[in-house]
Amino acid sequence: MEKHYFSLEPVESNRLTRIFQLIFGIVCFIVAIFWLVYNIRSLKSDTTLWITVIFLIGFSFYQINAGLGKATRFIEINRDKIRMKRNSLFPAREIRASEIEKIEIFPLNLVFFIRDGSSVFLRFGTSLTDKIEPIKNAVANFAAAHNINKEIKSEEP
Repeated sequence: MEKHYFSLEPVESNRLTRIFQLIFGIVCFIVAIFWLVYNIRSLKSDTTLWITVIFLIGFSFYQINAGLGKATRFIEINRDKIRMKRNSLFPAREIRASEIEKIEIFPLNLVFFIRDGSSVFLRFGTSLTDKIEPIKNAVANFAAAHNINKEIKSEEP
């Protein structure tokens, strides 16, 4: 089975957009540090200062990650594992075929039941209508290749 990569982003960002995100993230971080140093000297360092700095640093972290291309959500189906990044902030999750007990395929999501009793949900939403069927077909082929029980259901859980 060959490697299949599906982006879960509604719009692909180009190189120019990512460069602007990276620059904007660096500028936000510099502004946050400047704001902290400039205003910490004043006698009135209250909670609004800290909220502003935390927001700017968090936003700059997200923009830098997006500019480096690490914030894209995806599902990647390899020969013996499935990697998926369901959220743009958290790292990708890797599930080996030997860990999967069952896969339930719904119209707008996938549920992977792991042998340790946990489950992993992948929700598509309604903005990825052109990508849903190829992803579901690739997951069904993965399940068939590894003798994993799969159920195709028409109702949401």
